[in-house]
Amino acid sequence: MLNNKTIKLFLRLAIAFGFLSAVADRFGIWNKDISAWGNWTNFLNYTQVINPWIPDSLIPIIGVLATVLEIVFGVLLILGFKTEQVAKLSGFLLLIFALSMTFSTGIKGALDFSVFSASGGAFALSLMKEKNLELDNLISKP
Repeated sequence: MLNNKTIKLFLRLAIAFGFLSAVADRFGIWNKDISAWGNWTNFLNYTQVINPWIPDSLIPIIGVLATVLEIVFGVLLILGFKTEQVAKLSGFLLLIFALSMTFSTGIKGALDFSVFSASGGAFALSLMKEKNLELDNLISKP
């Protein structure tokens, strides 16, 4: 039966594994047949496409920053550490991505890839206070 605890766990894991899957893709871990980028160079090229207002020299920094944030947020969401704060930051990261896609290539890509939905899910997760299988649960116990 679905309850708030189950839904919160589902949101945590869905967002976390979404981040980690995207990172795995840009490092060439996913099979080429199912990959979006397949390697770091293609990922940086796409980063430039959706951020045309950022100078080319800064694109690698943006790519590294996004990748580090996705890894950190993904791991912290799996562990359930500072879930509400990490979920809110994840929501903003996904919203920035969705808006970048929208303003550079149009809204269809952001909608087709459910980036706005993922952002909304992360923001919803940030409002769920009840703990379930979270490291925060162990830390906050007296």
